[in-house]
Amino acid sequence: MKRHSRFAAIGGAAALTALVLSACAPQAPETSSTSPAEAGDDTLTIATTTDVVNYNPLIGNSRSDYWVTNLMYPHLLSIGPDGSKDAELAVDWGYVDDTTGFFEIRDDMAWSDGEPLTAEDVAYTMNAVKQDAPAGTYYGQMANFESAEAVSDTRVEITLTQPDSSIVEEIGFWGNVVPQHVFEPAGSVAEFANDGSDGGWVSAGPYVLSKVQVGQSYTLDRVEDYPLVEGGTPIPASIVYRVFPDVNTEILALQSGEVDAIANSLPPSQVEQLKNTDGIEVVEVTGLGYAHMTYNMQNPDLAKVEVRQALAHAADYEAIRNVVLQGQAVSTGSSPLMPVLSKYYDDSITEYEYDPELSRELMEEAGYTAGADGMFPVSFRLIYSLQDPVTSQWAQLVKDGAAEAGIPIELQGMERNTYLARTNEGDYDIYAGNFAIMDDPVTNFSLSYLPGGAINYTFVDDPELNDLIAQASATFDEDEKIGIMREAAKIVHDQVYDNVMYTQNLYVAHSSDWDGFISKPSELLSIVNPVSLASAHKVSE
Repeated sequence: MKRHSRFAAIGGAAALTALVLSACAPQAPETSSTSPAEAGDDTLTIATTTDVVNYNPLIGNSRSDYWVTNLMYPHLLSIGPDGSKDAELAVDWGYVDDTTGFFEIRDDMAWSDGEPLTAEDVAYTMNAVKQDAPAGTYYGQMANFESAEAVSDTRVEITLTQPDSSIVEEIGFWGNVVPQHVFEPAGSVAEFANDGSDGGWVSAGPYVLSKVQVGQSYTLDRVEDYPLVEGGTPIPASIVYRVFPDVNTEILALQSGEVDAIANSLPPSQVEQLKNTDGIEVVEVTGLGYAHMTYNMQNPDLAKVEVRQALAHAADYEAIRNVVLQGQAVSTGSSPLMPVLSKYYDDSITEYEYDPELSRELMEEAGYTAGADGMFPVSFRLIYSLQDPVTSQWAQLVKDGAAEAGIPIELQGMERNTYLARTNEGDYDIYAGNFAIMDDPVTNFSLSYLPGGAINYTFVDDPELNDLIAQASATFDEDEKIGIMREAAKIVHDQVYDNVMYTQNLYVAHSSDWDGFISKPSELLSIVNPVSLASAHKVSE
């Protein structure tokens, strides 16, 4: 989708030059050279390692939350391999002027209870999220959002408190649309469980949740009318997400035929083996995220830049990429502007050098003296998810490298939902994890480094950095924005407000008995995005 300027009329006034980031209407799926698969009675079973925590898509935070609720609550926009946005529920979007955005949506979508999906649902969802402030990425995108109004059945206009050249595409991509007639009577969207206890779920996606066995499985049944898929009807009759304790158990289940696909990405060490396993297909998924560590500046020791720099120079990034990731990851130059975001990437920002002796010098500059055992009188807790096998491995290498530099690190691996809760509470010294999608630099920096940012895990408040992010948000000139963001990235790098370890393309696996998957970037979407699962079909005998 190319961005272009165009004229827009406002309330019958004369046309004026508008700042519009507009997109073309969605293309029909490519026609196969063979007869298209038809809706049948097959069940597609997918493995996951986590239970659903929230059935309300506006507050969901685990991958399973996202995967299940995405099949019921559509997004306005999808995404391309370079982070550019594609049409989904919306067919056109952009800016009327620098403080007014818009979405034009499809006119052929309906909720599973027969109610039409209209611009009123879209406007309601946005306004409710802004008012009720549910925890999560959607609300985190809305700092400059004031209100939304359905000006017709298919057009929503949003009013901004100040110019924001990223907000239309970001809330369009990250925000699900929920049914007003279901969510509004329930009160606050930040508190509504949406657990099906009031008569089940209402969906405008290809499937609707019908059965839950906590700790075991989540079953979704086909919605007959889904115009985003070729033929208008999802092909599998049901989708079942089954919960397994870890990825190795998932792989065994795939090999035995117990499941048909694995939702989460494969450990790098398993990729080549599974590529050579009969009956299994391995799909490469474009990566738009990165793995990182952040250092909690609420800890007085970590508030010292020399200590953060010492920790950054105590990690052996090359060993992590080559040993743990089997060479399937690349350096970002320790910058949050990844190479995949090619317009923004700045190769003058270079990776922190692994140098334990330099780390020791920096610790001494910060005022610490090593004891007779060579260790400094500090200790830091590093938290990570046990359900993330890659981070679990490189966390040990980080601990070993820090020990070489005389800095003790205590590893605290924990069940994913506990890890997420600890993260939200700021209960850590060092956070180790990864983001599946970091698609828009201005938005990413706003969420990661502005005070109150939803993923500001360093708790940074740097006036110079704040000002640069504000400047970038307010400009619609791409070249100017790129220059500002590169300057901001250098501050993040030099002050170690984020320690970006690597970025990688991912690999997922499914049974060769199934075909028709449509891969989208990131682990969140990959082959388990709604259009992909609705298009998947059994291979003809």
